[in-house]
Amino acid sequence: MGKKNIFVMALAVVFLFSTSVFAENLVIKGSTTVLPIAQKVAEAYMKENPEVKISISGGGSGNGIKAIIDGTTDIGNASRFIKGKEVKLALENGQYPVPFRVAYDCIVPVVHPGNGVNNLTLSQLKDIYMGKVKNWKALGGDDRPVVVVSRDTSSGTYEVWEKKVMEKERVYPGALLQASNGAVVQAVAKNKNAIGYIGLGYLDNSVKALTVGGIEGSEETTLDGSFPISRPLFMFTRGWPEGKTVSFINYVLSPAKGQKLVKEVGYVSLY
Repeated sequence: MGKKNIFVMALAVVFLFSTSVFAENLVIKGSTTVLPIAQKVAEAYMKENPEVKISISGGGSGNGIKAIIDGTTDIGNASRFIKGKEVKLALENGQYPVPFRVAYDCIVPVVHPGNGVNNLTLSQLKDIYMGKVKNWKALGGDDRPVVVVSRDTSSGTYEVWEKKVMEKERVYPGALLQASNGAVVQAVAKNKNAIGYIGLGYLDNSVKALTVGGIEGSEETTLDGSFPISRPLFMFTRGWPEGKTVSFINYVLSPAKGQKLVKEVGYVSLY
C-alpha cells in the first residue's frame, strides 16, 4: 500500500474518531401525551445545536419513568407525577428522579363527529366507563350501543382518568384498550358508536370534543382549573441535569423557545 493511501486512511480514522467524540446523543422516552412536545422541541433544538442527536420514543408514562429508574434514558416524559414506589425503586437503583413541569393539559372526552351528544357530566362518564350505560339513547343520543375506548394501564392519561373520573373504580373489561392518544383518535374516528379520551394536543377534526359539566376543555379552563380533568405534564431527569440534558430542559422551559412550541402543538404553556 502506498504512503498516500495510508495517509488518506489515517485521515479517515481521525475523522470518524473525532465525530464520534464530539457528537452528543440525548435519549428521551415515555408518555405519548408529551411526545408531540418532545418531538417539536427536539427538532428546533437540533437545528440550533447540530452536534446533538436526540432519540425519542413513546410507550407511555410508566415506561418513561421505568427508563429513568433503569438508567436507560436521559429524560423520561410523563403525563402524571411519579409514584412513591417508583421513587423508592429509583433510589434503590442509584437514580434520583428530578421532575420538571413543562406544560399543562386537559383530558378531553371525544366521540365520532356524527354523534349527537355534546355534553356529559363526570358521573355519566364514570357510568359509561364502568359499563353501566350501554346505549347512547340513555344520554340523549341515538339508539346505538356505546363502544368504550380507553388507554392501557401503563398510560399516565389512563391513571389521571382513573383518579379524576373513575374515582379509583376500574374500567370495565369490555373496553377497547389503546396504547396511545393517536390510536384512541383513530378508533373513535372510525366508529360512530365510540367514546374515548385524549390529551388536548391530539384533538383534531376527525373526532368531536365533548364538554364536561358544560365546560369546554381549553387553554383558559385548564389554567383556571374549571375544566375538571386537567393536569400538568412532566419531563423527569436522572438526578439534577447536566450538559446536554440541562441545555435541552432549559430550552423546553424557555418562554421564547420551547414554550412557544408547546402552544403550537396544542398544549397549554407554563407562561
